[in-house]
Amino acid sequence: MSKRKNKSKKRHQGNANKGGGPNKGKAPRSGPPKKGKPPRHRGQKSVTAEVTCTGLTHEGKGIAQWKNEKLEVPHLLPGERAEVIISQKGKFTDVELKHVIEASKERVDPPCPYYYECGGCQLQHMSNATQADFKQQAINELMKPFAKPAPIFTMEHPYDYRNKSHTTYGMNHKRQVVGGLYEQNSHDIIDMDQCLIHDPKADDIANTIKEYMRKTKMQPYNEDTGHGFLRHVLIKVGKVSGEIMVVLVAASSEFKGKNNFVKTMRKGHPEITTMLLNVNKRDTSVVLGDQEKVLFGKGTITDTLCGLEFEISAKSFYQINPVQTEKLYGKAIEMAELSGKETVIDAYCGIGTIGLVASKKAGNVIGVELNKDAVKDAIRNSKRNGVTNARFYQGDAGKFMVDMAARGEKADVVIMDPPRSGSDEAFLSSVVKLKPEKVVYVSCNPETQARDLEYLTKNGYKVEGIQPVDMFPQTYHVETVAKLVRG
Repeated sequence: MSKRKNKSKKRHQGNANKGGGPNKGKAPRSGPPKKGKPPRHRGQKSVTAEVTCTGLTHEGKGIAQWKNEKLEVPHLLPGERAEVIISQKGKFTDVELKHVIEASKERVDPPCPYYYECGGCQLQHMSNATQADFKQQAINELMKPFAKPAPIFTMEHPYDYRNKSHTTYGMNHKRQVVGGLYEQNSHDIIDMDQCLIHDPKADDIANTIKEYMRKTKMQPYNEDTGHGFLRHVLIKVGKVSGEIMVVLVAASSEFKGKNNFVKTMRKGHPEITTMLLNVNKRDTSVVLGDQEKVLFGKGTITDTLCGLEFEISAKSFYQINPVQTEKLYGKAIEMAELSGKETVIDAYCGIGTIGLVASKKAGNVIGVELNKDAVKDAIRNSKRNGVTNARFYQGDAGKFMVDMAARGEKADVVIMDPPRSGSDEAFLSSVVKLKPEKVVYVSCNPETQARDLEYLTKNGYKVEGIQPVDMFPQTYHVETVAKLVRG
């Protein structure tokens, strides 16, 4: 079994939650490269230089000048002086923090032992208050042309929040099974037994699988040779229900020792409610394949969000941080100002989460989603919750609204939650043609949201409120919800 539980008792004490600690202000421990692994800048022309940080990029990297060149230095804070390693390879410049000479008072020791290798988190060297201020200032600057954003919704306990984790398995140079996350800018796996933003139960299960592989000689898949069985493990945790799904992503449907594996996992982790085998034979960065087989349980889990129960499959999109999602969705519904009579369109509706939450206060809800599997999930979730005033359709939301406008039909509110790339002009123009009184724009990428707000404000809408939400503490990502009213 994993040693995670012994570590988790102390991993958030001290500087992690209080914004400082006994080592606050000290330089990061960079250390030598791993044994048997060349430095990242080997084979490149590299120099060591002393720089001073003057600001931060939107990704939280320090900005410094060197020989009239703008450098972006990971893990460096404004006002700090540091030694950096600058490597030139062709047209690209790679900068690595070597040593902080003069540290900022905002610097803290990252609680995660893998922080400087992993790259999954980018802000753990900042105190929690500094992280919130960094995100607030970034949103304020982006949204300056439209409205003044409200103070960011932060998280009381900014760890353990991810309800979905993804572990990759492989072999190290000693031919031992390792499992964890990829090293930053690399395809090398960091052998890790915990991730501080994962649900601890998920990490315990992933570690048990790693130990099982070592004992039974279950082979991880090798991308170079095409040999081996297990590629990844995807784990989803119902934060309210406590139900847990384990998905083995394998290169073959032939699972030798399947019964023994299931028996071992159920004995060690009785909290697991379902297990699946997903077969992905493709040489691709996409994690899940099309072929799926249930090994144990019903193949799905359920969880509760905003008072509604949702069924979640292996491929379902479900918000990663349910605590902050309730704040985000609550604000979105508040901005919609529903009285119980309105027709609401939930564009990019996914499995129906925000549309079903809106149905409590709307006259009727129309959800539109391109992914047919997600639409099936949305319909199932609607029936599960006894919702009678919501309908879900498979198709392009933009075309759907253009057709509505052509038929003379109206919608009072459009709630849109597009992917990171934002919306295209075709979709935005369909919103303008439909002429809803209000648009509530939920975004996981404020930069593309700002671009889209510019289009909408040039075509008859005014921004009347912007709320940032810290959905992903310890990373530079932030979500925002904006309210627009037709002029």
